[in-house]
Amino acid sequence: MSIFEDEPQKKPLTHEIGCDLSMISVDELQERISMLQQEIERLETERSSKEKSKNAAESLFR
Repeated sequence: MSIFEDEPQKKPLTHEIGCDLSMISVDELQERISMLQQEIERLETERSSKEKSKNAAESLFR
């Protein structure tokens, strides 16, 4: 048991593409924007890494 049991548990921030945004606060919208921007950066980094690997492999077979 936590000594802070009376405090509401904050549920993890998630976002479903295409969900209804009408009931979401401005602060929560900003949190979601930040989360999605971080995810975009993570995806771009992974894509870049894979492109480098692909290009290196292709250069071996030329």
